[in-house]
Amino acid sequence: MRNAPSAASPNWAPAFAGVVLGGRRARSIFASVGLMAFVSGSAAYAQDAPAPAPQQAPADPAAPAPAGDQSGGLVVDVTGGISAPMPIAIPVMPTAAVVSTPAGSTDVLGRQLAEIVTNDLRNSGLFTPLSPGQLRPVSFPEVTAPGFEYWGSTGAQALVQGFIRANGDGNLTVGCYLYDVSSKAELTRTGFVVSPSDWRRAGHKCADMVYTRLTGEGAYFDSRVVYVSETGPKGRRIKRLAIMDQDGANHRFLTNGQSIVLTPRFAPNQQSIVYMSYLNNRPAIYVYDIGSGKQRLVVANANLTFAPRFSPDGRNILFSMAQGGNTDVYRVSSQGGTPQRLTNSPGIDTGGSYSPDGSKIVFESDRSGGQQIYVMNADGSNQQRISFGGGRYATPVWSPRGDLIAFTKLGGGFRIGIMSPSGGGEKLLTNDWQDEGPSWSPNGRVINFYRSGRGSGGKADLWSVDLTGVNERKIPTPLDGSDPAWGPLRP
Repeated sequence: MRNAPSAASPNWAPAFAGVVLGGRRARSIFASVGLMAFVSGSAAYAQDAPAPAPQQAPADPAAPAPAGDQSGGLVVDVTGGISAPMPIAIPVMPTAAVVSTPAGSTDVLGRQLAEIVTNDLRNSGLFTPLSPGQLRPVSFPEVTAPGFEYWGSTGAQALVQGFIRANGDGNLTVGCYLYDVSSKAELTRTGFVVSPSDWRRAGHKCADMVYTRLTGEGAYFDSRVVYVSETGPKGRRIKRLAIMDQDGANHRFLTNGQSIVLTPRFAPNQQSIVYMSYLNNRPAIYVYDIGSGKQRLVVANANLTFAPRFSPDGRNILFSMAQGGNTDVYRVSSQGGTPQRLTNSPGIDTGGSYSPDGSKIVFESDRSGGQQIYVMNADGSNQQRISFGGGRYATPVWSPRGDLIAFTKLGGGFRIGIMSPSGGGEKLLTNDWQDEGPSWSPNGRVINFYRSGRGSGGKADLWSVDLTGVNERKIPTPLDGSDPAWGPLRP
Protein backbone atom coordinates (compact mmCIF):
# COMPACT_ATOMS: atom_id res chain seq x y z
CA MET A 1 0.00 0.00 0.00
CA ARG A 2 1.22 3.49 -0.81
CA ASN A 3 -0.25 6.74 0.40
CA ALA A 4 -1.46 9.37 -2.00
CA PRO A 5 -0.29 12.94 -1.61
CA SER A 6 -1.98 14.81 1.20
CA ALA A 7 -4.97 16.97 0.43
CA ALA A 8 -4.47 20.53 -0.69
CA SER A 9 -7.73 21.70 0.83
CA PRO A 10 -8.90 21.62 4.47
CA ASN A 11 -12.31 20.54 3.17
CA TRP A 12 -10.88 17.32 1.76
CA ALA A 13 -13.50 14.57 1.55
CA PRO A 14 -13.00 11.03 2.83
CA ALA A 15 -12.34 8.66 -0.04
CA PHE A 16 -15.01 6.20 -1.04
CA ALA A 17 -14.64 2.44 -1.23
CA GLY A 18 -13.43 1.40 -4.65
CA VAL A 19 -11.62 -1.22 -6.66
CA VAL A 20 -9.03 -1.55 -9.34
CA LEU A 21 -10.88 -3.17 -12.23
CA GLY A 22 -9.09 -6.24 -13.52
CA GLY A 23 -6.92 -6.45 -10.41
CA ARG A 24 -6.67 -9.17 -7.81
CA ARG A 25 -9.41 -9.82 -5.25
CA ALA A 26 -10.44 -6.55 -3.64
CA ARG A 27 -10.08 -6.12 0.11
CA SER A 28 -11.41 -3.42 2.42
CA ILE A 29 -9.22 -0.66 3.77
CA PHE A 30 -9.87 2.49 5.79
CA ALA A 31 -9.20 6.06 4.74
CA SER A 32 -8.85 9.09 6.98
CA VAL A 33 -10.07 12.58 6.27
CA GLY A 34 -7.40 14.52 4.41
CA LEU A 35 -5.51 11.46 3.17
CA MET A 36 -6.39 8.98 0.44
CA ALA A 37 -4.94 5.49 0.28
CA PHE A 38 -4.35 3.09 -2.59
CA VAL A 39 -3.81 -0.64 -2.55
CA SER A 40 -1.97 -1.24 -5.78
CA GLY A 41 -3.35 -4.13 -7.82
CA SER A 42 -6.04 -5.20 -5.39
CA ALA A 43 -8.27 -2.38 -4.10
CA ALA A 44 -8.35 1.35 -4.23
CA TYR A 45 -9.74 4.50 -2.76
CA ALA A 46 -9.97 7.43 -5.11
CA GLN A 47 -7.92 10.46 -4.31
CA ASP A 48 -8.75 14.06 -5.14
CA ALA A 49 -12.47 13.46 -4.62
CA PRO A 50 -14.49 16.66 -5.05
CA ALA A 51 -14.71 18.79 -1.93
CA PRO A 52 -18.15 18.94 -0.30
CA ALA A 53 -19.56 21.87 1.62
CA PRO A 54 -17.90 21.86 5.07
CA GLN A 55 -21.17 21.14 6.87
CA GLN A 56 -22.09 18.28 4.52
CA ALA A 57 -19.10 15.95 4.45
CA PRO A 58 -19.84 12.44 3.15
CA ALA A 59 -20.22 9.62 5.60
CA ASP A 60 -17.20 7.58 6.65
CA PRO A 61 -16.61 5.13 3.76
CA ALA A 62 -15.70 2.41 6.24
CA ALA A 63 -19.22 2.56 7.68
CA PRO A 64 -22.06 0.50 6.16
CA ALA A 65 -24.10 2.26 3.49
CA PRO A 66 -27.44 3.65 4.69
CA ALA A 67 -30.27 1.16 4.35
CA GLY A 68 -33.97 0.70 4.90
CA ASP A 69 -35.87 3.50 6.59
CA GLN A 70 -32.68 5.55 7.07
CA SER A 71 -32.90 6.49 3.38
CA GLY A 72 -36.58 7.31 3.42
CA GLY A 73 -37.55 3.93 1.98
CA LEU A 74 -36.43 4.76 -1.56
CA VAL A 75 -36.63 1.43 -3.41
CA VAL A 76 -37.71 0.12 -6.81
CA ASP A 77 -40.34 -2.60 -7.00
CA VAL A 78 -38.84 -5.12 -9.44
CA THR A 79 -42.20 -6.77 -10.02
CA GLY A 80 -44.36 -3.69 -10.45
CA GLY A 81 -41.73 -1.13 -11.42
CA ILE A 82 -42.25 -1.57 -15.15
CA SER A 83 -45.58 0.28 -15.05
CA ALA A 84 -44.12 3.14 -13.01
CA PRO A 85 -40.33 3.28 -13.44
CA MET A 86 -38.47 5.52 -11.02
CA PRO A 87 -37.51 9.00 -12.30
CA ILE A 88 -33.75 9.41 -11.85
CA ALA A 89 -31.32 12.23 -12.65
CA ILE A 90 -27.89 11.37 -14.06
CA PRO A 91 -26.05 14.59 -14.99
CA VAL A 92 -22.72 14.72 -16.83
CA MET A 93 -19.83 13.73 -14.56
CA PRO A 94 -17.46 16.69 -14.17
CA THR A 95 -13.67 16.61 -14.08
CA ALA A 96 -11.33 18.67 -11.93
CA ALA A 97 -9.16 19.48 -14.94
CA VAL A 98 -9.59 18.65 -18.61
CA VAL A 99 -6.80 16.23 -19.48
CA SER A 100 -6.21 14.32 -22.69
CA THR A 101 -6.01 10.54 -22.21
CA PRO A 102 -5.74 7.55 -24.61
CA ALA A 103 -9.51 7.12 -24.18
CA GLY A 104 -10.31 10.78 -24.87
CA SER A 105 -10.34 13.99 -22.87
CA THR A 106 -11.72 13.74 -19.35
CA ASP A 107 -14.56 16.18 -20.03
CA VAL A 108 -15.81 14.04 -22.93
CA LEU A 109 -15.39 10.86 -20.86
CA GLY A 110 -17.50 12.43 -18.09
CA ARG A 111 -20.34 12.89 -20.54
CA GLN A 112 -19.96 9.38 -21.94
CA LEU A 113 -19.85 7.80 -18.47
CA ALA A 114 -23.15 9.46 -17.59
CA GLU A 115 -24.60 8.16 -20.87
CA ILE A 116 -23.55 4.60 -20.02
CA VAL A 117 -25.18 4.78 -16.59
CA THR A 118 -28.28 6.33 -18.16
CA ASN A 119 -28.61 3.67 -20.86
CA ASP A 120 -28.01 0.78 -18.46
CA LEU A 121 -30.66 1.95 -16.02
CA ARG A 122 -33.15 2.82 -18.78
CA ASN A 123 -32.66 -0.57 -20.45
CA SER A 124 -33.47 -2.33 -17.18
CA GLY A 125 -37.03 -0.99 -17.56
CA LEU A 126 -37.10 0.05 -13.91
CA PHE A 127 -35.89 3.64 -14.26
CA THR A 128 -36.82 6.71 -16.32
CA PRO A 129 -33.73 8.93 -16.61
CA LEU A 130 -34.44 12.64 -16.97
CA SER A 131 -34.10 14.05 -20.48
CA PRO A 132 -30.94 16.04 -21.33
CA GLY A 133 -32.98 19.25 -21.23
CA GLN A 134 -33.72 18.67 -17.54
CA LEU A 135 -30.11 18.08 -16.59
CA ARG A 136 -28.09 21.12 -15.61
CA PRO A 137 -24.28 21.09 -15.41
CA VAL A 138 -22.76 19.97 -12.11
CA SER A 139 -19.55 21.54 -10.86
CA PHE A 140 -16.76 19.39 -9.48
CA PRO A 141 -17.31 20.44 -5.83
CA GLU A 142 -21.08 19.90 -6.22
CA VAL A 143 -20.66 16.16 -6.76
CA THR A 144 -20.65 15.60 -2.99
CA ALA A 145 -22.88 18.58 -2.18
CA PRO A 146 -25.90 18.15 -4.48
CA GLY A 147 -28.36 20.90 -5.29
CA PHE A 148 -31.31 18.95 -3.89
CA GLU A 149 -33.79 21.81 -4.34
CA TYR A 150 -33.19 21.89 -8.07
CA TRP A 151 -33.27 18.13 -8.54
CA GLY A 152 -36.43 17.90 -6.49
CA SER A 153 -38.10 20.39 -8.82
CA THR A 154 -37.43 18.09 -11.80
CA GLY A 155 -39.44 15.23 -10.32
CA ALA A 156 -36.38 13.02 -9.90
CA GLN A 157 -36.59 10.67 -6.92
CA ALA A 158 -32.96 9.56 -7.11
CA LEU A 159 -29.79 11.34 -8.21
CA VAL A 160 -26.56 9.84 -9.53
CA GLN A 161 -23.53 12.15 -9.54
CA GLY A 162 -19.93 11.32 -10.19
CA PHE A 163 -16.60 12.58 -11.41
CA ILE A 164 -13.61 11.50 -13.46
CA ARG A 165 -9.99 12.45 -12.95
CA ALA A 166 -6.80 11.62 -14.80
CA ASN A 167 -4.10 10.26 -12.49
CA GLY A 168 -0.41 10.91 -12.83
CA ASP A 169 0.29 7.23 -13.50
CA GLY A 170 -1.90 7.19 -16.64
CA ASN A 171 -4.91 5.59 -14.97
CA LEU A 172 -8.32 7.18 -14.41
CA THR A 173 -10.24 7.63 -11.18
CA VAL A 174 -14.03 7.47 -11.46
CA GLY A 175 -16.30 8.25 -8.51
CA CYS A 176 -20.02 7.53 -8.29
CA TYR A 177 -22.54 8.68 -5.65
CA LEU A 178 -26.23 7.83 -5.24
CA TYR A 179 -28.60 10.21 -3.44
CA ASP A 180 -32.23 10.14 -2.29
CA VAL A 181 -33.55 13.49 -3.51
CA SER A 182 -36.56 13.66 -1.16
CA SER A 183 -34.65 12.93 2.05
CA LYS A 184 -31.52 14.76 0.80
CA ALA A 185 -29.43 11.79 1.87
CA GLU A 186 -26.51 9.93 0.36
CA LEU A 187 -27.44 6.28 -0.08
CA THR A 188 -24.16 4.78 -1.20
CA ARG A 189 -20.98 5.47 -3.15
CA THR A 190 -18.29 3.64 -5.02
CA GLY A 191 -15.15 4.41 -6.96
CA PHE A 192 -12.75 2.82 -9.38
CA VAL A 193 -9.22 3.23 -10.60
CA VAL A 194 -9.15 2.01 -14.19
CA SER A 195 -6.85 1.97 -17.16
CA PRO A 196 -8.08 4.13 -20.05
CA SER A 197 -9.04 0.99 -21.97
CA ASP A 198 -11.43 -0.01 -19.14
CA TRP A 199 -13.23 3.28 -18.65
CA ARG A 200 -16.58 1.90 -19.88
CA ARG A 201 -16.51 -0.74 -17.16
CA ALA A 202 -16.49 1.99 -14.53
CA GLY A 203 -19.76 3.29 -16.00
CA HIS A 204 -21.33 -0.17 -15.88
CA LYS A 205 -20.11 -0.66 -12.30
CA CYS A 206 -21.66 2.65 -11.32
CA ALA A 207 -24.98 1.59 -12.87
CA ASP A 208 -24.72 -1.75 -11.06
CA MET A 209 -24.24 0.09 -7.75
CA VAL A 210 -27.40 2.13 -8.34
CA TYR A 211 -29.41 -0.86 -9.55
CA THR A 212 -28.48 -3.13 -6.63
CA ARG A 213 -28.96 -0.41 -4.00
CA LEU A 214 -32.43 0.58 -5.23
CA THR A 215 -33.81 -2.83 -6.24
CA GLY A 216 -32.11 -5.25 -3.85
CA GLU A 217 -31.30 -7.42 -6.88
CA GLY A 218 -27.87 -8.58 -7.97
CA ALA A 219 -25.75 -6.65 -10.45
CA TYR A 220 -25.55 -7.50 -14.16
CA PHE A 221 -24.45 -4.51 -16.26
CA ASP A 222 -20.70 -5.19 -16.07
CA SER A 223 -20.88 -8.44 -18.00
CA ARG A 224 -20.25 -9.78 -21.49
CA VAL A 225 -22.11 -11.81 -24.10
CA VAL A 226 -20.64 -14.32 -26.52
CA TYR A 227 -22.74 -15.25 -29.54
CA VAL A 228 -22.69 -16.49 -33.13
CA SER A 229 -22.39 -13.63 -35.63
CA GLU A 230 -24.06 -14.51 -38.94
CA THR A 231 -23.98 -13.14 -42.45
CA GLY A 232 -24.88 -14.36 -45.94
CA PRO A 233 -27.93 -16.15 -47.41
CA LYS A 234 -30.03 -18.15 -45.00
CA GLY A 235 -28.99 -21.49 -46.50
CA ARG A 236 -25.27 -20.61 -46.62
CA ARG A 237 -24.61 -18.61 -43.50
CA ILE A 238 -21.10 -17.62 -42.44
CA LYS A 239 -20.98 -18.08 -38.68
CA ARG A 240 -18.28 -16.60 -36.46
CA LEU A 241 -17.81 -16.43 -32.72
CA ALA A 242 -18.11 -12.88 -31.41
CA ILE A 243 -17.88 -11.30 -27.97
CA MET A 244 -19.11 -7.94 -26.68
CA ASP A 245 -20.21 -6.10 -23.56
CA GLN A 246 -23.83 -6.71 -22.60
CA ASP A 247 -24.82 -3.38 -24.16
CA GLY A 248 -23.17 -4.22 -27.51
CA ALA A 249 -20.00 -2.15 -27.00
CA ASN A 250 -16.41 -3.42 -27.34
CA HIS A 251 -17.48 -5.88 -30.02
CA ARG A 252 -14.90 -8.17 -31.60
CA PHE A 253 -14.85 -11.37 -33.65
CA LEU A 254 -13.03 -14.41 -32.26
CA THR A 255 -13.09 -16.71 -35.30
CA ASN A 256 -12.77 -16.02 -39.02
CA GLY A 257 -15.83 -17.87 -40.32
CA GLN A 258 -13.93 -20.56 -42.23
CA SER A 259 -15.86 -23.19 -40.29
CA ILE A 260 -19.37 -23.14 -38.82
CA VAL A 261 -19.55 -22.49 -35.08
CA LEU A 262 -22.54 -23.06 -32.79
CA THR A 263 -23.66 -22.79 -29.15
CA PRO A 264 -20.78 -20.90 -27.47
CA ARG A 265 -20.81 -20.82 -23.67
CA PHE A 266 -18.53 -19.07 -21.15
CA ALA A 267 -16.41 -20.93 -18.63
CA PRO A 268 -17.19 -19.89 -15.04
CA ASN A 269 -13.84 -18.05 -14.84
CA GLN A 270 -14.68 -16.15 -18.07
CA GLN A 271 -11.23 -16.89 -19.48
CA SER A 272 -12.44 -19.36 -22.09
CA ILE A 273 -15.42 -20.37 -24.20
CA VAL A 274 -16.62 -23.84 -25.11
CA TYR A 275 -18.38 -24.25 -28.44
CA MET A 276 -19.17 -26.64 -31.25
CA SER A 277 -17.41 -26.36 -34.60
CA TYR A 278 -17.62 -28.08 -37.95
CA LEU A 279 -13.92 -27.66 -38.64
CA ASN A 280 -13.04 -29.70 -41.75
CA ASN A 281 -16.72 -30.73 -41.88
CA ARG A 282 -16.35 -32.80 -38.71
CA PRO A 283 -18.44 -31.88 -35.65
CA ALA A 284 -16.29 -31.40 -32.58
CA ILE A 285 -16.17 -29.49 -29.30
CA TYR A 286 -13.45 -26.93 -28.73
CA VAL A 287 -12.41 -24.63 -25.89
CA TYR A 288 -11.27 -21.17 -26.99
CA ASP A 289 -8.93 -19.17 -24.74
CA ILE A 290 -10.02 -15.53 -24.88
CA GLY A 291 -6.68 -14.10 -23.84
CA SER A 292 -4.41 -16.00 -26.22
CA GLY A 293 -6.88 -16.69 -29.04
CA LYS A 294 -5.84 -20.34 -29.03
CA GLN A 295 -8.30 -23.21 -29.16
CA ARG A 296 -7.99 -26.85 -28.17
CA LEU A 297 -10.00 -29.91 -29.09
CA VAL A 298 -12.00 -31.51 -26.27
CA VAL A 299 -14.30 -34.01 -28.03
CA ALA A 300 -14.10 -35.21 -31.63
CA ASN A 301 -16.72 -37.51 -33.10
CA ALA A 302 -17.77 -38.52 -36.57
CA ASN A 303 -21.38 -38.29 -35.44
CA LEU A 304 -23.21 -35.16 -34.33
CA THR A 305 -21.78 -33.56 -31.17
CA PHE A 306 -23.42 -30.40 -29.91
CA ALA A 307 -24.67 -28.07 -27.13
CA PRO A 308 -21.60 -28.03 -24.83
CA ARG A 309 -21.75 -26.25 -21.48
CA PHE A 310 -19.36 -26.01 -18.52
CA SER A 311 -20.24 -27.26 -15.07
CA PRO A 312 -20.41 -24.50 -12.39
CA ASP A 313 -16.95 -25.44 -11.09
CA GLY A 314 -15.47 -25.54 -14.60
CA ARG A 315 -14.16 -29.09 -14.21
CA ASN A 316 -16.54 -30.78 -16.62
CA ILE A 317 -18.30 -30.05 -19.88
CA LEU A 318 -21.83 -31.26 -20.50
CA PHE A 319 -22.77 -32.02 -24.12
CA SER A 320 -24.94 -34.18 -26.33
CA MET A 321 -23.73 -36.77 -28.81
CA ALA A 322 -25.38 -39.01 -31.37
CA GLN A 323 -24.10 -42.56 -31.09
CA GLY A 324 -25.57 -45.79 -32.42
CA GLY A 325 -28.83 -44.18 -33.49
CA ASN A 326 -29.37 -42.57 -30.10
CA THR A 327 -28.61 -39.07 -28.87
CA ASP A 328 -27.74 -38.79 -25.19
CA VAL A 329 -26.34 -36.33 -22.68
CA TYR A 330 -22.68 -36.87 -21.79
CA ARG A 331 -20.09 -35.20 -19.63
CA VAL A 332 -16.34 -35.04 -20.10
CA SER A 333 -13.47 -33.46 -18.22
CA SER A 334 -12.83 -29.91 -19.43
CA GLN A 335 -9.30 -31.09 -20.17
CA GLY A 336 -10.60 -33.85 -22.45
CA GLY A 337 -10.72 -37.59 -22.01
CA THR A 338 -13.34 -40.31 -22.26
CA PRO A 339 -16.94 -39.01 -22.13
CA GLN A 340 -19.35 -40.50 -19.60
CA ARG A 341 -22.91 -41.09 -20.77
CA LEU A 342 -25.56 -39.76 -18.39
CA THR A 343 -28.78 -40.69 -20.24
CA ASN A 344 -29.63 -43.89 -22.08
CA SER A 345 -33.20 -43.79 -23.27
CA PRO A 346 -34.48 -44.37 -26.81
CA GLY A 347 -34.78 -41.09 -28.67
CA ILE A 348 -33.05 -37.73 -28.42
CA ASP A 349 -31.76 -36.35 -25.11
CA THR A 350 -30.01 -32.99 -25.39
CA GLY A 351 -29.68 -29.43 -24.10
CA GLY A 352 -28.16 -30.11 -20.68
CA SER A 353 -27.68 -27.27 -18.17
CA TYR A 354 -26.45 -27.55 -14.57
CA SER A 355 -28.18 -26.10 -11.54
CA PRO A 356 -26.04 -23.38 -9.91
CA ASP A 357 -24.79 -25.74 -7.20
CA GLY A 358 -23.90 -28.40 -9.76
CA SER A 359 -26.09 -31.06 -8.14
CA LYS A 360 -28.70 -31.38 -10.90
CA ILE A 361 -29.01 -31.13 -14.68
CA VAL A 362 -31.98 -29.99 -16.73
CA PHE A 363 -32.27 -31.34 -20.28
CA GLU A 364 -34.78 -31.97 -23.04
CA SER A 365 -35.91 -35.38 -24.28
CA ASP A 366 -38.46 -36.75 -26.73
CA ARG A 367 -38.67 -40.11 -24.93
CA SER A 368 -42.37 -39.47 -24.21
CA GLY A 369 -43.14 -38.83 -27.89
CA GLY A 370 -42.45 -35.09 -28.02
CA GLN A 371 -39.81 -32.70 -26.72
CA GLN A 372 -40.23 -32.18 -22.98
CA ILE A 373 -38.07 -30.97 -20.09
CA TYR A 374 -36.50 -33.37 -17.62
CA VAL A 375 -34.35 -32.97 -14.52
CA MET A 376 -31.82 -35.49 -13.22
CA ASN A 377 -29.05 -35.68 -10.67
CA ALA A 378 -25.60 -34.70 -11.88
CA ASP A 379 -24.59 -38.37 -12.12
CA GLY A 380 -27.56 -39.17 -14.39
CA SER A 381 -29.76 -40.76 -11.74
CA ASN A 382 -33.38 -39.92 -10.85
CA GLN A 383 -34.52 -38.63 -14.26
CA GLN A 384 -37.92 -36.97 -13.98
CA ARG A 385 -40.11 -35.08 -16.43
CA ILE A 386 -41.18 -31.62 -15.23
CA SER A 387 -43.00 -30.06 -18.24
CA PHE A 388 -46.61 -31.02 -18.86
CA GLY A 389 -48.13 -28.05 -20.69
CA GLY A 390 -49.39 -28.13 -24.26
CA GLY A 391 -46.82 -28.06 -27.05
CA ARG A 392 -43.14 -28.96 -26.94
CA TYR A 393 -40.21 -27.63 -24.92
CA ALA A 394 -36.56 -27.15 -25.88
CA THR A 395 -33.23 -25.55 -24.84
CA PRO A 396 -33.82 -25.48 -21.05
CA VAL A 397 -31.30 -23.53 -18.98
CA TRP A 398 -31.12 -23.11 -15.21
CA SER A 399 -31.21 -19.63 -13.68
CA PRO A 400 -28.03 -18.58 -11.82
CA ARG A 401 -30.27 -18.02 -8.79
CA GLY A 402 -31.55 -21.58 -9.02
CA ASP A 403 -35.19 -20.58 -8.75
CA LEU A 404 -36.25 -20.83 -12.41
CA ILE A 405 -35.62 -22.68 -15.65
CA ALA A 406 -35.89 -20.81 -18.95
CA PHE A 407 -36.87 -22.66 -22.12
CA THR A 408 -38.08 -22.36 -25.71
CA LYS A 409 -41.77 -23.26 -26.13
CA LEU A 410 -42.67 -24.78 -29.52
CA GLY A 411 -46.23 -24.76 -30.81
CA GLY A 412 -47.73 -22.05 -32.99
CA GLY A 413 -44.32 -20.41 -33.07
CA PHE A 414 -41.27 -20.34 -30.82
CA ARG A 415 -41.53 -18.41 -27.55
CA ILE A 416 -39.33 -17.86 -24.49
CA GLY A 417 -40.77 -19.07 -21.19
CA ILE A 418 -39.87 -19.82 -17.59
CA MET A 419 -40.95 -22.37 -15.00
CA SER A 420 -39.87 -23.51 -11.56
CA PRO A 421 -37.42 -26.44 -11.27
CA SER A 422 -40.39 -28.60 -10.28
CA GLY A 423 -42.30 -27.58 -13.41
CA GLY A 424 -44.78 -25.22 -11.79
CA GLY A 425 -45.54 -21.59 -12.50
CA GLU A 426 -45.01 -21.77 -16.27
CA LYS A 427 -45.00 -18.30 -17.87
CA LEU A 428 -44.35 -17.26 -21.45
CA LEU A 429 -42.37 -14.02 -21.75
CA THR A 430 -42.34 -13.39 -25.53
CA ASN A 431 -44.86 -13.73 -28.32
CA ASP A 432 -43.10 -13.51 -31.67
CA TRP A 433 -42.82 -15.89 -34.59
CA GLN A 434 -39.48 -17.51 -33.66
CA ASP A 435 -37.77 -16.71 -30.35
CA GLU A 436 -35.34 -19.31 -29.02
CA GLY A 437 -32.07 -20.02 -27.23
CA PRO A 438 -32.54 -18.35 -23.80
CA SER A 439 -29.51 -17.35 -21.71
CA TRP A 440 -29.67 -15.79 -18.23
CA SER A 441 -28.15 -12.54 -17.01
CA PRO A 442 -25.77 -12.95 -14.04
CA ASN A 443 -28.48 -11.88 -11.57
CA GLY A 444 -31.24 -14.09 -13.00
CA ARG A 445 -33.56 -11.16 -13.80
CA VAL A 446 -33.10 -10.82 -17.59
CA ILE A 447 -32.90 -13.35 -20.45
CA ASN A 448 -31.06 -12.99 -23.75
CA PHE A 449 -32.39 -14.92 -26.76
CA TYR A 450 -32.40 -14.68 -30.53
CA ARG A 451 -35.31 -13.89 -32.83
CA SER A 452 -35.47 -15.11 -36.44
CA GLY A 453 -37.47 -13.43 -39.17
CA ARG A 454 -39.87 -15.21 -41.50
CA GLY A 455 -39.00 -16.61 -44.91
CA SER A 456 -35.75 -17.25 -46.72
CA GLY A 457 -34.62 -13.66 -46.22
CA GLY A 458 -35.41 -13.54 -42.52
CA LYS A 459 -32.41 -12.74 -40.35
CA ALA A 460 -31.66 -13.46 -36.73
CA ASP A 461 -31.12 -10.77 -34.10
CA LEU A 462 -30.31 -10.78 -30.40
CA TRP A 463 -32.94 -9.63 -27.92
CA SER A 464 -33.51 -9.52 -24.19
CA VAL A 465 -36.59 -9.69 -21.98
CA ASP A 466 -36.97 -9.44 -18.22
CA LEU A 467 -39.04 -11.68 -15.97
CA THR A 468 -42.12 -9.47 -16.27
CA GLY A 469 -42.22 -10.12 -20.02
CA VAL A 470 -42.84 -6.39 -20.53
CA ASN A 471 -39.37 -4.91 -20.92
CA GLU A 472 -38.19 -6.35 -24.23
CA ARG A 473 -35.40 -4.78 -26.30
CA LYS A 474 -33.16 -5.50 -29.26
CA ILE A 475 -29.43 -5.79 -28.59
CA PRO A 476 -27.25 -4.00 -31.17
CA THR A 477 -24.82 -6.15 -33.17
CA PRO A 478 -22.93 -5.23 -36.36
CA LEU A 479 -24.29 -8.29 -38.21
CA ASP A 480 -27.04 -10.85 -37.61
CA GLY A 481 -26.74 -12.85 -34.40
CA SER A 482 -27.84 -16.11 -32.79
CA ASP A 483 -27.01 -18.47 -29.89
CA PRO A 484 -26.26 -15.79 -27.26
CA ALA A 485 -24.63 -16.77 -23.98
CA TRP A 486 -24.55 -14.24 -21.15
CA GLY A 487 -21.39 -14.50 -19.08
CA PRO A 488 -21.00 -14.06 -15.31
CA LEU A 489 -20.48 -10.68 -13.69
CA ARG A 490 -16.92 -9.52 -14.35
CA PRO A 491 -14.58 -9.23 -11.34
